[in-house]
Amino acid sequence: MTEINTAVETAAPHRYTASLAADIEARWQDAWDAEGTYEAPNPSGDLAGDAALAARPKKFIMDMFPYPSGAGLHVGHPLGYIATDVFARHARMTGHNVLHTLGFDAFGLPAEQYAVQTGTHPRVSTEANMENMKVQLRRLGLGHDKRRSFATIDPEYYKWTQWIFLQIFNSWYDDEARKARPIAELVEQFENGTREIPGSTRAWSELTAGERADVLGEYRLAYASDAPVNWCPGLGTVLANEEVTADGRSERGNFPVFKAKLRQWNMRITAYADRLLEDLDGLDWPEAIKLQQRNWIGRSEGARVDFQVGDTGAITVFTTRQDTLFGATYMVLAPEHDLVEKIVPAAWPEGTHDVWTGGHATPAEAVDAYRKQAAAKSDVERQAEAKDKTGVFTGAYATNPVSGEQVPVFIADYVLMGYGTGAIMAVPAHDTRDFAFARAFELPMRCVVEPNDGRGTDPAEWDDAFASYEAKLINSSNKDVALDGLGVVEAKERITAWLTDRGIGEGTVNFRLRDWLFSRQRYWGEPFPIVYDEDGVAHPLPESMLPLELPEVEDYSPRTFDPDDADTQPETPLSRNEDWVNVTLDLGDGPRKYRRETNTMPNWAGSCWYELRYLDPHNDQKLVDPAIEQYWMGPREGMPTGGVDLYVGGAEHAVLHLLYARFWSKILFDLGHVSSAEPFHKLYNQGMIQAFVYRDSRGIAVPAAEVEERDGAYWYEGEKVSRVLGKMGKSLKNAVTPDEICGEYGADTLRLYEMAMGPLDVSRPWDTRAVVGQYRLLQRLWRNIVDETTGEVTVVDEAADEDTLRALNKAIDGVAQDMAAMRFNTAIAKITELNNHLTKSGGAVSRPVAEQLVRLVAPLAPHIAEELWHRLGHSDSVVHQDFPVADPAYVVDETVTCVVQIKGKVKARLEVSPSITDAELEALALADAHVVAALGGAQIRKVIVRAPKLVNIVAG
Repeated sequence: MTEINTAVETAAPHRYTASLAADIEARWQDAWDAEGTYEAPNPSGDLAGDAALAARPKKFIMDMFPYPSGAGLHVGHPLGYIATDVFARHARMTGHNVLHTLGFDAFGLPAEQYAVQTGTHPRVSTEANMENMKVQLRRLGLGHDKRRSFATIDPEYYKWTQWIFLQIFNSWYDDEARKARPIAELVEQFENGTREIPGSTRAWSELTAGERADVLGEYRLAYASDAPVNWCPGLGTVLANEEVTADGRSERGNFPVFKAKLRQWNMRITAYADRLLEDLDGLDWPEAIKLQQRNWIGRSEGARVDFQVGDTGAITVFTTRQDTLFGATYMVLAPEHDLVEKIVPAAWPEGTHDVWTGGHATPAEAVDAYRKQAAAKSDVERQAEAKDKTGVFTGAYATNPVSGEQVPVFIADYVLMGYGTGAIMAVPAHDTRDFAFARAFELPMRCVVEPNDGRGTDPAEWDDAFASYEAKLINSSNKDVALDGLGVVEAKERITAWLTDRGIGEGTVNFRLRDWLFSRQRYWGEPFPIVYDEDGVAHPLPESMLPLELPEVEDYSPRTFDPDDADTQPETPLSRNEDWVNVTLDLGDGPRKYRRETNTMPNWAGSCWYELRYLDPHNDQKLVDPAIEQYWMGPREGMPTGGVDLYVGGAEHAVLHLLYARFWSKILFDLGHVSSAEPFHKLYNQGMIQAFVYRDSRGIAVPAAEVEERDGAYWYEGEKVSRVLGKMGKSLKNAVTPDEICGEYGADTLRLYEMAMGPLDVSRPWDTRAVVGQYRLLQRLWRNIVDETTGEVTVVDEAADEDTLRALNKAIDGVAQDMAAMRFNTAIAKITELNNHLTKSGGAVSRPVAEQLVRLVAPLAPHIAEELWHRLGHSDSVVHQDFPVADPAYVVDETVTCVVQIKGKVKARLEVSPSITDAELEALALADAHVVAALGGAQIRKVIVRAPKLVNIVAG
């Protein structure tokens, strides 16, 4: 093959080959960098003195943050990057000032794990990975403004991540104003007495510093609390839910994971639940993504109900079926619920059923044993519909507020602290899980919603619960309130009013959304700008002390423990750096000793606001210049909440990243730091490039590149292997790197192939053999303009013939529409059709046609377009040329085909003018010889005309 290629290159030394493509691409990448071709001017500086540039509409286009993996890119990774680059290039050519750049989300666990294994500092490995990715991305010819690039690990960047955390810490959510306000305003209300201090009759001035901190902690949007977490002693760290397998073990290392309570930082995202829901309506996002966010937030209307437990206090439940309150025959608390210790008596009450005790001598023993059992299960396991329901009686009874009955209080693992209040009123006759639990523990059931399926009203005779919103209430009245005979909706309203009047409940809205756990017991993350005094009170660092840089440590590993010892506590890598942890600072009241926070922020933090840093990346005085933020992201027509014009990334970030970024954006908006209440106005989810995975008889993946296909089967080293379509990745041994394809065909070919594979939002399989099709397109394009033997341009300064002008303008019109709609595959098909027309026409191509073709292809294959543009005699870059505009006169077909039917069968086809009238077309059709013969003198009863394409004749 090499000999053949060499012979071809000798015969045609100026042919478009991989080596010529590599030369062209490298030269123009260097030139674009040197000339600042992709630099987007800002309004407060660059645009101020250029009225023409200032008048251009703006377009802010973003990709989701890449993480700099040590494995580098495979061809699936740049799919979205190429798509946004094509879209951005088209936007520049249609008169927009385009901001398009790319940074790196560089904190996180992979680099830390690598550091633990090798002793290499995470910054060293991460920066090496970033440099490798930059080289790979540059080779693709991506038109990024490199002045605006950064990494989240840059102290100049995470200074502002820390600053935003302090804004959140120093804010509270005012429910009446429906916005965040500075915490100082809340303190002022406590000081002047306009707001009562919850749970206290003392004045603000009478509270100690610690007591004030506790009060404010109940309001702050960033607060520390004892939170249930996934604690893995074998790894020495807390794990996210996504890092825990369904059987309650760590994904990494397969160690047991336990539920534990630790002091953690949280973000009060629940305060914004309603606004996060409401503002989804104004966003141009896929409906599937909006639905996932709505489901995650999980808004439900119901009632809060208090069940008194002796003199201990009340258990508060949230229910959406307060109408069934008369049917509540027992209660269940999550094993982690704070009230459990308070309500457990010293001994079992008289008459306690043996099945309730779990075989333990005292309630305390039973509860302790069950808690340990539940702690070893994941949330997924606990919520699974297990055949056998488990739980244990706490020894306590609560009072049903409507019936006055004493109902036993259990703990059971199917109730989670992360949902509602961590407590439920169990109505076993009308809830499937409660029904199964009641049967297992021989608990009473009471029917309060009359079945309409003929089963009767005795739950003892049922096989399962009866749940319905359509039936009437029964057995649901006392001397003060009667629900019998009411429908569900009316019964809900009546019982809610009754509870509210007596101060034992109220109508309320609940959310599935929980506050965001914001701490990690890891090294490689942003340090918290928080210190603690000798009394344990948290103090924010002043802005002048930012950034608080991550210190050097000798050991990046968290301390590990016996994998089965659930009673251990994390020891973070930062806590071992005593010189950094223990400091003397003057925070305004003289030098004092403090202890730094030794947790770090989660890797989500840096990606919550990075769109703002792209706007003003070198500002060390402000988060972002207000005029710059307003220009690029401010609200405008069709974008009431502002935001990025186009945000492209995978659907796997449908909830967490997008929800967190929206939350931070709203806080910054409320506090007046930005004009955009939403970060991303338009969201587009690209599909995935898949690849075939080949496995041997052991199920082990084998190198895809070494598999042979013979007689419809697949073979590796003489052994038959299986083939399935799956992800592309190093571990699956099916990864193809962009470097390989660029080396064999050139970057422009890779760009075209990835865009031509199919609709951008659909996953599609990679096929290296098919890449050559786009390579040949570029070779034909080159050949239509450049002589392969001499290298001379062959175009002529003559007008094109009418057929060519029609082909050109139809292509321009179609490609323009496809580009705007991100239908890049069909745009390439239209360009291919035009190029083939020029090839088949023979002779030299008209210069005006060649120049418009080059501009047409420029967003998709920028290197060859730039080269041809300059060879055509231009000294300026094709990047900022106007995109071709179609001449309407040539877009409309000169004639169209009209089908003539008689009794529904086609009898003739007529070539007619697109502007023909109904009357003209009818006369033409009736006069056609084929139609006359087909009618055979039959009487015409009706003629239906749909000019210019259809005539239907009813005869007989």
